[in-house]
Amino acid sequence: MAFAQFTYRESLRDIEACLRSSPDKLYHMGIRGRVSRSTLADANETHDWRIFADFAQRLIAIARPLYVHDPIGVDLDQSLYALDSTTIDLCLSLFPWAKFRKHKAAVKMHTLLDLHGNIPTFIRITNGKVHDVNILDEIMPEAGAFYVMDRGYIDFERLFVFTLCSAFFVVRSKENVLLQRRYSHPVDKTTGVRSDHTVILTSFESASVYPDAFRRVTYLDAETKKRFKFLTNNFTLPAHVIAQIYKCRWGVELFFKWIKQNLRIKKFYGSSENAVKTQIWIAVSVYVLAAIARKRLGLESSLYQILQIFSVTIFEKVPILQLIEAFDSQSELLDNPNQLILFDL
Repeated sequence: MAFAQFTYRESLRDIEACLRSSPDKLYHMGIRGRVSRSTLADANETHDWRIFADFAQRLIAIARPLYVHDPIGVDLDQSLYALDSTTIDLCLSLFPWAKFRKHKAAVKMHTLLDLHGNIPTFIRITNGKVHDVNILDEIMPEAGAFYVMDRGYIDFERLFVFTLCSAFFVVRSKENVLLQRRYSHPVDKTTGVRSDHTVILTSFESASVYPDAFRRVTYLDAETKKRFKFLTNNFTLPAHVIAQIYKCRWGVELFFKWIKQNLRIKKFYGSSENAVKTQIWIAVSVYVLAAIARKRLGLESSLYQILQIFSVTIFEKVPILQLIEAFDSQSELLDNPNQLILFDL
């Protein structure tokens, strides 16, 4: 299944045909016998997806220290995580277990992304009906770390857990949140910040589950002219840094876009819940493996380029570094200004 992720196979039939086309090159990949489509289908149904989830978590534990000093686009000494989810649409007749809407099925991939290197640290795969805010119950906040979330995660009882755990959150505020201003702080409007207030909740129901004060930062985006309001429980960082932290949340959106475009998590090789979760976790493992190889070998190539090289050289008995160097030398040849032009337009 990892071979299918690396080589962009669309079905079990494709996997079977490709593996049978090079039987003399499979031994070094750990494949000892003939691969058949029925064997792959049975494995999809019977091999518990938790095996692959545990394997991915081991890889994540290796990858995170490698990227701990990577820049994140904001001057912050603490860890920074972005929490969000992406919906993967499915056919209701083929995936009846993935409840979403009346005539539509889907699964959600809830992800907590370490923005140092964009390495996922927590992933939960649910049916499409599960609301994003419920995932906060499954996350154990790290003391001193920052968690950035969109307004879909506003639940004051759950957010208070972050405060109790000495963790910080930055979340975009909703329009219907009832707040009362207690203090106003001076701001530098050249940074885009329009206001910096200490506020409390005025709704009895909300205030009873979150009795502490918030900090509300209003920010005006110079490009889009849109005004944003952020709530946080951190009162020490400059207001413009709070806005920059929220801007870093875009990293998780880019992560979802990348894996959907470059890995096989939109078309599935099986229709059972186990098959879907297995395929997603294997895709995550491939992503993290490529990230580990890139950092350990000191490669300048992007993850996209590394996967592209692997896709056409997966059967070759050549060191990875040698493959990358060959790719770089070919790129230099293509960039040669003395190259003849076929069409002089």
